[in-house]
Amino acid sequence: MDCFTAALRSALVFFLVNLFVVRCDITDGNAEHLKREHSLIKPYQGVGSSPSSQWDFSGSTLVTSSYVRLTPDERSKQGSVWNTVPCHLKDWEMHVQFKVHGSGKKNLHGDGIAVWYTKDRLHPGPVFSNNAHFHGLAVFIDTYSNDDATDRSFPYISAMVNNGTVTYDHGKDGRSSELGGCSAEIRNREHDTYLAIRYSKGRLTIMVDVEDKNEWKECIDIGGVRLPTGYFFGASAVTGDLSDNHDIISMKLYQLMVEHTAEEENLDWTKIEPSVSLLKSPKDNIDDPTGNFRGTPLTGWKIFLLLLCALLGIVVCAVVGAVVFQKRQERNKRFY
Repeated sequence: MDCFTAALRSALVFFLVNLFVVRCDITDGNAEHLKREHSLIKPYQGVGSSPSSQWDFSGSTLVTSSYVRLTPDERSKQGSVWNTVPCHLKDWEMHVQFKVHGSGKKNLHGDGIAVWYTKDRLHPGPVFSNNAHFHGLAVFIDTYSNDDATDRSFPYISAMVNNGTVTYDHGKDGRSSELGGCSAEIRNREHDTYLAIRYSKGRLTIMVDVEDKNEWKECIDIGGVRLPTGYFFGASAVTGDLSDNHDIISMKLYQLMVEHTAEEENLDWTKIEPSVSLLKSPKDNIDDPTGNFRGTPLTGWKIFLLLLCALLGIVVCAVVGAVVFQKRQERNKRFY
């Protein structure tokens, strides 16, 4: 039994270590890796139209000392804020602190916020106040459902990668082109809400914190994503017949310290075409009520739970085996 106990202890240590790695998978905001040239932080001194400004804005955007309001709670408004410095990081993580609030009651508000990493900036259009045929990544925080037949709960967060050839379908809330998504109660909270977008080694992970508990919850996790360097970060919002205040409190970009192979380092990352290698077309996602791909790879938590179940099964089998062995020993003793 000593060997079994030692093995059990080793297994538990292994799982605890893996649990810690999963819990720390999203950066804790280490200031050493904060890239200020790509971050929008109070009191927003770098926002403006001067040549030295690192952020520019357009439309109805209002910059205050406490927040950047992309749209007020008024109809037919659109606004955006864009980083003027192209990002040349291969691996990064963007933390967005935001607040969506207004006087509209349930289902009578709109339309939401989009966070962008795209080739062009300040390019107005019909997709959350931005160009429809964009190149790059978009994360939509959609607060109003345009599809009367949808089975989803809104607000809904989704992601899309585009090389300029795909059009966001407003009527279906972008369902035909999304990579995955989740519902999140982000509107009219008494506290700020948070979104984390991580891109590292071809993997896109999106996490949310809507309870203000300093705990990230996974929304999207998908591999096979290819994004170039040299694109711009931005955020935009729009209102139509319905409205809301769409506020950005901060956008903080962190550099992820990741090793790449020599072949990867020698690539011209600025020439990479935005794309996603999927087992199936995004259009297949229309029939999936959860909004996530059924073929999505296992995440850290899922792997941990799977291994934990396997460990418990081994423990149960070992205990049963030990009991049976002991019974046989006692029965054998009675024959002497």
